[in-house]
Amino acid sequence: FFKSDWKISKEINVKKYFTFLMFCGFIASSMAGNPDRQGSAGAGELLMNPWARSAGLHTINTAGVTGIEATRLNIAGMARINSLEISYGHAQYLVGTDISMNTLGLAKKIGKNGVFGLDFMLVNVGDIKVTTVAYPEGTGATFTPTFANIGISYATVFENKVSVGAAVRLVMESFGGISARGVAIDAGVQYVNGPKDNFKLGLSLRNLGTPMKFRGEGFTVTKPSETGANTNLAYDQRSANFELPVALNIGTSYDFYVGDDIRVSPMVNFTSNSFSRDQLGFGVELGILDNMLQVRGAYKAELQKTTAIVKEDVYSGLALGASANLVFNKEKKSKIGFDYAYRTTNVFSGTHNFGVRIDL
Repeated sequence: FFKSDWKISKEINVKKYFTFLMFCGFIASSMAGNPDRQGSAGAGELLMNPWARSAGLHTINTAGVTGIEATRLNIAGMARINSLEISYGHAQYLVGTDISMNTLGLAKKIGKNGVFGLDFMLVNVGDIKVTTVAYPEGTGATFTPTFANIGISYATVFENKVSVGAAVRLVMESFGGISARGVAIDAGVQYVNGPKDNFKLGLSLRNLGTPMKFRGEGFTVTKPSETGANTNLAYDQRSANFELPVALNIGTSYDFYVGDDIRVSPMVNFTSNSFSRDQLGFGVELGILDNMLQVRGAYKAELQKTTAIVKEDVYSGLALGASANLVFNKEKKSKIGFDYAYRTTNVFSGTHNFGVRIDL
């Protein structure tokens, strides 16, 4: 009796979680797909994907993403690990700009179904020259902007069919004597079914948080006193608030098996953006020799039309990737994986992603 009651209670909790997520999603999507708001959000690094596996699918595998990299798409997928996963990702962002991304993540199973995750991401834009009106070519000094965020997440599986998760992310930006801090919340759910969990459905809401604002001594300016006295006074300027780039993802996929060694997984995903146009993506992943080798590709396009002011998104187009997974303990299914992805861009020379994973 108590076991049955506990099972019903878990199902009710899942339904409540899913309903809450859908409610938040409808709120986000009610503001989404508005080209007039393009570029008005801040903390754009929250939409940058440093993980190679999901980058090779143009970040559209909402339904099937797993491991620590799920923190950048659908946190619910983090629950589907063996015991411990450690991952590192590096990306050359928009080759030609000298911008790079580095991320390190850890996911650890707690109890029977729960997984705790911790990840850190840093965007390196290099040194920038300090210029003034008097010295437009530079004063000889430089400054280094810092864009970083750290996330703490938790995900769990119910009856091996439904996984849910949530994350809290601290966003940090600073440059030139000013800085901004903010908190973003992610939530997601995944559902699988079929004889081999073939059918997958995913829903995630990302970057829901409070507005951010830059503060610091960099806003202080010195001006002559308005009283006419021969003195200078320091004045503090104020900056406007900016919103976080909220995004809602809904995706599905299905695994087709050809014999015992080949898996073909087509997928489709819809992304509703609060501060840019909506996107629709299609992709496919091929797994060979029990996923020892994986090849993937995707295409993503924007749904609204471009205008003279609002141009096509930098990442609308093709993405390709591959992974090699080497098993070193068959009993525990422990393996080490190497990942690569390339995404075409409308400016510069694309983005390269590299990653290494240890799954114990």
